[in-house]
Amino acid sequence: MIADGVEDEEKWLAAGIAGLQQNAFYMHRALDSNNLRDALKYSAQMLSELRTSKLSPHKYYELYMRAFDELRKLEMFFKEETRRGCSIIDLYELVLHAGNILPRLYLLCTVGSVYIKSKEAPAKDVLKDLVEMCRGIQHPVRGLFLRSYLSQVSRDKLPDIGSEYEGDADTVMDAVEFVLQNFTEMNKLWVRMQHQGPAREKEKREKGRNELRDLVGKNLHVLSQIEGVDLDMYKDTVLPRVLEQVVNCKDELAQFYLMDCIIQVFPDEYHLQTLEVLLSACPQLQPSVDIKTVLSRLMERLSNYAASSAEVLPEFLQVEAFSKLNNAIGKVIEAQVDMPIFGAVALYSSLLTFTLHVHPDRLDYADQVLGACVKKLSSKGKLEDSRATKQIVALLSAPLEKYNDVVTALKLSNYPRVMEYLDNETNKIMATVIIQSIIKNKTHISTSDKVEALFELIRGLIKDLDGNHEEVDEDDFKEEQYSVARLIQMLHNDDPEEMYKIICTVRRHVMTGGPKRLPSTVPPLVFSSLKLIRRLQGQDEGQDENPFGDESLTTPKKIFQLLNQTIEVLSTVPAPELAFRLYLQCAEAANDSDLEPVAYEFFTQAYILYEEEISDSKAQVTALHLIIGTLQRMHVFGVENRDTLTHKATGYSAKLLKKPDQCRAVYGCAHLFWVDDQDNMKDGERWVPSI
Repeated sequence: MIADGVEDEEKWLAAGIAGLQQNAFYMHRALDSNNLRDALKYSAQMLSELRTSKLSPHKYYELYMRAFDELRKLEMFFKEETRRGCSIIDLYELVLHAGNILPRLYLLCTVGSVYIKSKEAPAKDVLKDLVEMCRGIQHPVRGLFLRSYLSQVSRDKLPDIGSEYEGDADTVMDAVEFVLQNFTEMNKLWVRMQHQGPAREKEKREKGRNELRDLVGKNLHVLSQIEGVDLDMYKDTVLPRVLEQVVNCKDELAQFYLMDCIIQVFPDEYHLQTLEVLLSACPQLQPSVDIKTVLSRLMERLSNYAASSAEVLPEFLQVEAFSKLNNAIGKVIEAQVDMPIFGAVALYSSLLTFTLHVHPDRLDYADQVLGACVKKLSSKGKLEDSRATKQIVALLSAPLEKYNDVVTALKLSNYPRVMEYLDNETNKIMATVIIQSIIKNKTHISTSDKVEALFELIRGLIKDLDGNHEEVDEDDFKEEQYSVARLIQMLHNDDPEEMYKIICTVRRHVMTGGPKRLPSTVPPLVFSSLKLIRRLQGQDEGQDENPFGDESLTTPKKIFQLLNQTIEVLSTVPAPELAFRLYLQCAEAANDSDLEPVAYEFFTQAYILYEEEISDSKAQVTALHLIIGTLQRMHVFGVENRDTLTHKATGYSAKLLKKPDQCRAVYGCAHLFWVDDQDNMKDGERWVPSI
């Protein structure tokens, strides 16, 4: 049946176009022969095709546009007639003799356009007459297109300031009155469309109404283009009249579209100065109106205005824009109890963006918005709606994008509280966003307190949340852990005591990461600790009687003790080869700090791992060459300790599985007995036999 209806509609449209073209042909012939009466006769018959009620708005628009093109030609003819001496007043009265009212009014508007241009009568009088006469068409579709035609032919003839049709005093008010009256009547016709036809076709009618909305909205655009409409007139006349019509029409589609139109077409400074009036209309709209989108677009517009120039910011402070918007959003959320959670979060996200642009120095305002969001979320628990979680990510990303500094975001007490309502997957996404912001902006996080707060925010990447053990993509997991590793390397403080606190804080968090994460997060922690040790080299002199130094001071021994415990955990993950390499790195660092017992302990741990955990022959070869290379660089060992370590390495070499590997390893060990820059390490008797 639907297919049959579409096919019938195409036939009716084709018949309408054929009739229109036929009468247009005769009209052109009359125009060419300057036959006014025949031109009016055939133009009226041509316009009669617009009296149809069988076409959908979309098809009717196609027919209307063809008639519109012909009317432009007729208008040119009327102009020529007046130049040849035909009285425009007589012509204005002559078209009133058309038999049907719809063609009569189209012709009247066309002649009226010429009448205004002739300036034989004030523009305001002609416009008032035309807008009143158009009341004769009350069919919604036909009336809308007729008034749209009136708006089209009159928009360049309004008695505006500076216009050639300006006229006497108060002329701008006449122009505004004309557009407002036409807008009001068009909106009434547009709203009435929803009641024209059976209930089963309501969806089809709504689709048709949606296609015609721009016809109504163009009136507001015309209003915004009138030069004489200053802020006072907009505040006292235009906005109250438009809002009155919006509220009183009680139609969901019309209210949403017209509120959006008001926001889009009028200047930003007008919205700012009339913010209270505009916001007061929001609670009066129908409950089903998507008011969150309207308010979000308003705040986005004002945010862009605030960002355009610092000179406009005092205006925002003067009108207390934040307070008004905050109160309005609170009332809307309270009034619309059925508003989905993502809608409420979207409003708070827009408000936060506005606040960050207008009051970047007022962190208390930003925290207040986040606090209101927490209050709304508190009744929902963990969010599962993907739309809501996306809005929260946008909400939490706004401070990072504005300040380019995570440290500032950490000052917002409600920031981590909002993150608690994210599901585990989105929590990880947000944590990644935070880390990327730090890396991109090279943010300097220099105290243990800030590091503690930061790692609480990104704990979704540090450990499994709520016992979550869901399968994750291996590549994504590695990328997440690499970003955490880069973050650890960026943490720095010039004060050794504070840097040690930072290392301890990071260690406490990463140790909870489990066997999958530790191989990625422990190495950067170790190397960050070794950097600190190098800065402290020489501070342990005279402390040999205490194996770990003064507990109240940060010393290399103290840090090495922490590293030993850390790597020991890694060796049980198990990641023996990684732990083995880190032990050797620590041994070399202890050598540079002249801490022989510490270096010997790390070597001992490395040997234990070699003996007990590294069984693959290729891995043994690699590990053994690492031992030999590290030992060769060591100068801290006395003869006894060095002999012990060297002979062990030589023994390991002789036990390798393959003879070529044995030969290479033993040859490498030979160098351990003869080190050029160390006189006490030149033992020719042992060096030659070892070969």
